[in-house]
Parts: sequence; structure tokens; C-alpha cells
Amino acid sequence: MSATDTEAGGDSGDEPTTVAITGAAGYIGSCVVKQLQAAHPEWEIEAFDNFYLGDVRQIGDVPVEHLDVRDRDRLERALDGADVVMHLAALSGVDDCADHPNLAYEVNVQGTENVAWFCRKHGAGLIFPFSMGVIGDPEEFPITVDHPRNPLNWYGRTKLLNERAIETYADGAFPAHQFMIANLYGDHTIDGERISKGTVTNFFLDRALSGGTLTVYEPGTQSRNYVHVEDVARAYVDSAEAIVDALDRGETGVAKYELASDEDPSVQEIAQSVAEIAAEKRDIEADVEIIENPRSGETLVDSFPVDTGSTERDLGWSAERTVEETIRERLSTA
Repeated sequence: MSATDTEAGGDSGDEPTTVAITGAAGYIGSCVVKQLQAAHPEWEIEAFDNFYLGDVRQIGDVPVEHLDVRDRDRLERALDGADVVMHLAALSGVDDCADHPNLAYEVNVQGTENVAWFCRKHGAGLIFPFSMGVIGDPEEFPITVDHPRNPLNWYGRTKLLNERAIETYADGAFPAHQFMIANLYGDHTIDGERISKGTVTNFFLDRALSGGTLTVYEPGTQSRNYVHVEDVARAYVDSAEAIVDALDRGETGVAKYELASDEDPSVQEIAQSVAEIAAEKRDIEADVEIIENPRSGETLVDSFPVDTGSTERDLGWSAERTVEETIRERLSTA
């Protein structure tokens, strides 16, 4: 049912909650659908993607339907009846956005506003990741959602536009959660198929398993915070539950949360860990090499702590997986 079927947007009676996920064929989206099915088999789950990068077509008993968020009329027909929309569809790579700025604008900016406009018209709750890329070069630590915004690239700028637009659309109309997500790592499986993405940790693991050199951009001491994709997907489930409660109470407006862990190793430390565990578990000798950094203006700090206190307090969420555990698991089973 649509959230507007009751005056407060809440009491769904005997009808199940309906959750729609855009970007459902992707790295995070497919994991979210899988975890939603496990946590709430009584919910109706609708999955959509344009298959620009993700190619998962079926997740359990949920088919992933083709949908382009730039097509507002078709989008609104597809989302019709949704109580909660998880909007994960995006052009998410920094390089991809730089190479295709018009596409990034159409998908990330206009597409997201299309989703937010649907939520405003129909009172559906919205869950959206706006990325730690909106911060740019941090001014202080630990990082929180209240940190000043100064994105360093077009990807970060599109996410900042999204963040601000959703605040406007949600005001007085629907409840929304926005997630500032740290650097992702790890993988998950859909029907036995490994779903991954070329993030730093995954890149090093793939290179080690293929016998390649683990190349680290200089100076190598640059630190980032890391969070596992399955932990992030679990946060979406917790968020959906909280949004459904907020709809029942007739609440509107945005709440923002950090999705991060207490791990912020340097890039060189991750590469070294992969090399050492590859030698221990697989008798693989993987060299670590420092190379010239092609990224101008990159944040170079040796510690990158993030405060997730509000996320733990409001959603009951905290990261459970560790980088070392994930490296050992992958090298033991690959």
C-alpha cells in the first residue's frame, strides 16, 4: 500500500509493508535485497536497476526489473505503492563521474530528485547514501555527519546536491534517512555467485590471488575508514524498520547517520596484511610496491576515525566485520 492511504502515513492494516530498491543489481543493492528477504519475509520487496554495471537479475524470489531513474513517469509507475524507497541507483565511481559528467548529472542529480519527488507526493519513506565524498579534505576528526562539506570531485558534488535536495523534499512530507558511508570492502554471494567491486581491499585480494603486485599509491600512509558491504546492508534493514515506525508516527524530515567501523588502517597496512596472509594461507608471494599517486588533492592523513555514536544509539547498528577477518576468509576459500 502507499503511505498516503492513511492520514498519518502509517497504519498498514493487514497489507504488508512494500519496500522498493533502486540499484538493486549492484554491489550494495543486491546485498540489501538479500538481507531484507531474510529479515522480513513478510514484506513485499521490489527491485529495480538499469544494469549499467550491476548484472544480477534475480535475488532469491525477487526479480530485478529494468528501470532508469531518469525516466520520471516510468519511475513513478514502478514505485507506485511503495511504503519505503531505498534509492541506491547512482553513477558511483569518481572516475566514471569525471569521464561522464552529463550522465552523472542526469542519474545522480535528476534521478535522485525524481525519487525524492515521488516520496514527497506519496508520503513514502526514503533511504539514501550520500557518501563521505561530500566532505572532501576533513577539517577535524572524528568525522561525523555534521562535518563541513567541501567535495573534491564531481561525484562528491552530485552527492552533496542530493543531500541538500532530499532535506528540502522531505520537510513536512516524509521521513528520510541519509547515510554517510565509509570506504567499502568485502563481497557477498547471490545464488553462489560472488558479488564484488574494485575497492582497495578487494583490489589487493584479487591481485594477490592472480599473482600480481600490490601497487600502493604514494606515500602509502594515507588512511581511510573501512566498512564491510554486509554490515552496510544490515544498516539498511535497520533503517527500513525505523522508517516504517516513523511512518506510523507521522514523522517527517531527514535524519543522517554515519556507516563506518573503528578500523582506519593505511593503504600500505592493508596491502601488507594481504601479502602476509596470502603467504600464510596460500603460499603466495605477493610483492607490495609504492608507485606515484595519480590523484591530485587526495586527503593524506594517517588516521581517519569516524564517530558512529548516533547510528548505534538510534538504529542499534554497529560494524561487526573486520578487515583482517575478511582477508583471511577470502584467501581461505577462494
